[in-house]
Amino acid sequence: MSTSSNDKGDKPTPPDRSTVILLLGIAGDTTWRMFVPVIGLAVAGIWCDRSFNTKPVFTIIGILIGVTIAGLLVYKQIKRKSTK
Repeated sequence: MSTSSNDKGDKPTPPDRSTVILLLGIAGDTTWRMFVPVIGLAVAGIWCDRSFNTKPVFTIIGILIGVTIAGLLVYKQIKRKSTK
């Protein structure tokens, strides 16, 4: 008795190229949604802290707002993909 998923006992076939490209696209889309708001607002917070001499108030605020925005963007992406 074979442990393979097909009748001939061959190795399982790898996913086709379109599936891999689709998964890479989803990973890339999710990545920018997570990091652009966090990094962008953290950098803006650092700039504001240096300008107004308020270390680390604006940096922390920027990071918290960035994480919130990133979470909302990823949530919306998941919700949109799950309804398709």
